[in-house]
Amino acid sequence: MQYDVILIGSGFGSLTAAALLAQRGLKVAVLEQAKYPGGCASSYKRKGYWFETGATTLVGLDEHMPLRYLLDVTGIELPLLKLDIPMQVHLPDGQLLTRYAELDDWIKEAERVFGPKGQRAFWERCFQISQKVWRTSLEQKSFPFSSVKDLWQALGNVRPHQLSLLPGAFRTMEDLLARYGLLDNKLFKDFVNEQLLITAQNHLGEVNELFGATALCYTLFDNYYVKGGMIGLARALERYLHSKGSAILYRRNVHTITSLPNGYVVNCLAGSYQSRFVISGIPLNDTYQLFQNDQVRQKLQPHLLPSAKLNGAFTMALVLRQAPAIPVLHHQVHVPGGLPLIGSSSFFVSYSHPADSERAMQGERVVAISTHVPDPAALRIQDKRQLEESIIKRMEGLGLLKRADILHLDSATPGAWIFWTQRAYGMVGGYPQYRDIKPWQMKDARLDHKGAYTCGDSVYPGQGIVGVCLSGIIAANKLILDHF
Repeated sequence: MQYDVILIGSGFGSLTAAALLAQRGLKVAVLEQAKYPGGCASSYKRKGYWFETGATTLVGLDEHMPLRYLLDVTGIELPLLKLDIPMQVHLPDGQLLTRYAELDDWIKEAERVFGPKGQRAFWERCFQISQKVWRTSLEQKSFPFSSVKDLWQALGNVRPHQLSLLPGAFRTMEDLLARYGLLDNKLFKDFVNEQLLITAQNHLGEVNELFGATALCYTLFDNYYVKGGMIGLARALERYLHSKGSAILYRRNVHTITSLPNGYVVNCLAGSYQSRFVISGIPLNDTYQLFQNDQVRQKLQPHLLPSAKLNGAFTMALVLRQAPAIPVLHHQVHVPGGLPLIGSSSFFVSYSHPADSERAMQGERVVAISTHVPDPAALRIQDKRQLEESIIKRMEGLGLLKRADILHLDSATPGAWIFWTQRAYGMVGGYPQYRDIKPWQMKDARLDHKGAYTCGDSVYPGQGIVGVCLSGIIAANKLILDHF
């Protein structure tokens, strides 16, 4: 069947690009290997409950942010509940830290826990950077540059506040802590490192100031819960695609993409599809395997990362009866001495909203737990029970659950992530930020300068739903810029 654009994978980057291109009148098909849309920002049903596949938090609807742009352009509405308090952090010394949504409230809390030295100046600087970064990201939709058209478009959109960001690309978060005298504050350093790990996939010595400050401030923007689970996000975009005569086609496991003189053939086990344009929304390591074009593979080669530079995940899915009255849905829990087998220093916990009857019965709570597994290809977790027990014991000690209330428990290693998502090494969270890879050195949206593009969490700008949303905006923008 002939389409204008075929997109590989239904992650949120792909869905964003698909919606924007369909809004422009193009006939779009999204090929998804699973039976649910959303990729690593979705949900799955088991034993009557809806569990989150990966991502559990949602930001990006404030002014000058990518998700707000997508919704404004398309008119899509989402089933959202706004969170009053985005997160709490259980620190290794036993203190409970509340990440308030208002900047002044958060600074007072940070000063209470970490001491007053440098906190106000540090957080005001980070918040200022994050506001400029998001504003600039939508003003410069042709970044990173890979054509003359990109440069011309960028020059026409240059604003003074954009230029002030440039030095931050050459400084790390470690430099920023040093500037405010915070490097000798071990408790604060541990906090920052674990917060960066869940937002930028790396630690303060590697993450540059622009991405790091923005990542640390995501709780200072409006945070939302998606009613019914994260799949509600993908379903809303799927309905929009159907309204525009486009579709998501499930159980389409793509194995090769072949170039034609004026288009592409996308080959699946279920058949072949032809289109004028193609967008890969899967990681670069997997995109590399699909394309039969040597030119595309050569251009991708320098951007591929080995397992040793990536993260996998160990995840747990719980159902609790008579769940404790925990008003804050998201918790980062530090683990003194680290978790057994994998050494992770923290894990992330997300509860279903008590008002959400679509995911669990009244009085029950669905809980998603995740932690990083470094170099997933090199680590084989033989006995998951050790990890499960360590996490449950830590949560029970903090009053986050009672063991007797566990109705259901599943856990999964990076091997399960390979099976579920087909992502190389079972990678989660996208490519980590590294100090030797500047923003303009990250892979841009073009694959061959003919009609092939890419988006997702392994290209600019990187991690998180709001990041992959921006990557989809950029891919759609460059396709339109190049050909219409």
